[in-house]
Amino acid sequence: MRAAACCAGLQGQNEDMDMTDKHPLLPDIGGGRVTALMDDAVKRLQGLNLPADMLMQIQQDYLRDAAALWNAGLNGSAAADPIADRRFSGKDWAQNPAASFAARLYLLNARTMTRLAEAVQGDKKTRARVRFGVQQWLDAIAPSNYLALNPEAQAKALQTQGHSLAAGMQHLLADARKGHLSQTDEEAFEVGRNVAATEGAVVFENELFQLIEYKPLTEKVHELPMLFVPPCINKFYIMDLQPANSLIRWTVEQGHRLFVVSWRNPDQSLADRTWDDYIEHAAIRAIETVLAVSGRQSLNVLGFCVGGTIVATALGVLAARGRQPAASVTLLTTLLDFADTGVLDLFIDEAGVQLREMTIGAAAPGGPKLLQGQDLATTFSFLRPNELVWNYVVGNYLKGDSPPAFDLLYWNGDSTNLPGPMYCWYLRHTYLQNELKLPGRLTVCGGKLDLGAVQAPVYLYASREDHIVPWKAAYGSTQIMKGPKRFVLGASGHIAGVINPPAARKRNYWHNDRLPPDADAWLAGATEVPGSWWTDWGGWLVPKSGPLVAAPAGYGGHGFKTIEPAPGRYVKQKA
Repeated sequence: MRAAACCAGLQGQNEDMDMTDKHPLLPDIGGGRVTALMDDAVKRLQGLNLPADMLMQIQQDYLRDAAALWNAGLNGSAAADPIADRRFSGKDWAQNPAASFAARLYLLNARTMTRLAEAVQGDKKTRARVRFGVQQWLDAIAPSNYLALNPEAQAKALQTQGHSLAAGMQHLLADARKGHLSQTDEEAFEVGRNVAATEGAVVFENELFQLIEYKPLTEKVHELPMLFVPPCINKFYIMDLQPANSLIRWTVEQGHRLFVVSWRNPDQSLADRTWDDYIEHAAIRAIETVLAVSGRQSLNVLGFCVGGTIVATALGVLAARGRQPAASVTLLTTLLDFADTGVLDLFIDEAGVQLREMTIGAAAPGGPKLLQGQDLATTFSFLRPNELVWNYVVGNYLKGDSPPAFDLLYWNGDSTNLPGPMYCWYLRHTYLQNELKLPGRLTVCGGKLDLGAVQAPVYLYASREDHIVPWKAAYGSTQIMKGPKRFVLGASGHIAGVINPPAARKRNYWHNDRLPPDADAWLAGATEVPGSWWTDWGGWLVPKSGPLVAAPAGYGGHGFKTIEPAPGRYVKQKA
């Protein structure tokens, strides 16, 4: 009855609490901070002021529902109605009165704790952190997560004569050796064999990236080349998982001469690299190399997520130097205005950024260090803990099941490191201070940055259910980029919305040629179209890509030669 105890402890507290009290949250992106948020949220529930009338109502509702549940348990009717929550919806839960009662009691307590969290008084960020921390705690203590309380795991152990428990222990030990929770059968995939397998060659490399040129699949290609810049916090092959859902392959099939940046997975030798390094020696160098290889004066460029932020910054730097190399710019689920960063805002504040600067940034004792890829991966998993954490704890360890082969989750687990100074600059000047959108506020690569100086037409894509880059925040880019713009809103989330091949005939998208300042006004006037946004983008891109010319007979050109076959060495480096 933890929720009842919490109610009792909170009753009668009427003293105001300063939201910047002596024990502030110090969150930043990293798995350990999720635990800190959980612990702090419970403490704050016990210390924050709650409206007396709301607290009394929550108490009364809890006592009424708890009494009804207890009486139903005594007369045997507790399991009469199926439990809608998928964690407890199996027949073993329904057929075991004790387990059914425990699940229903847990759900009652969870509802009560959630209501308490919603009732907390305070500023917006503090209230959001309390809700997040409480939800993490509630998800962690679900009875389904424990062998002694999970009748499905117990039944399987009996049916297999204990073999499921032995297999679960083997999975646990294997994951401990790997340092992460397995979400898929990692032995089923190999980069270059059945993921990231589109044919191509590396034609340039430096310490930060390799540049891959893909083999044309048409006799003629558009005159202007295309460059993809993926996010540096993940491997590029999210855009080349399988032939059927590969944005890279589809783009080549449309007659584009395609080049893709494959980021190096940094080791300690790159720990001191900065945001300026990633702009000057990666994004700008990739643009210049594509132009040199192709012998053209301009190109089309696409950036995905953080890759889009890097692309926009690089083009802004070049604009300050009097250069406009982009014939078009495509930004997929990209933030340029960081006023609304969704759930990630929970992890960002001045104290948290300072902590990172002092531990892995330029001010770190002993010099800069790497942000370990597993820290980021753990944090992103805990944004959806039931689907990406506890689901696998139950399946892998309690039931001894092997996770199924799933290319997307294989990619999701293939984490990447980041140089500390680069990461800290990004956190401070975008997520914390939101300066990227302000003309002349930032100095990047020696010049004042103004994204509005980029003259190229821009295609902006956002996903409607994206919890990492909220679509309304992505829409904010329409007010920053000054060239001709098209904004398209796709269905689903951050990844599934982007990776939506036309042949799958899934989902839909919205478009509206008018771009009012308000995102809701844009959506109110938008037209819904069934199918994939890829075809809309492809049609938009054609007139900006130049006439068709004979496809090149080989890779490289103008002094650039094949270094090694795609996907290259860098993408295979593990964090």
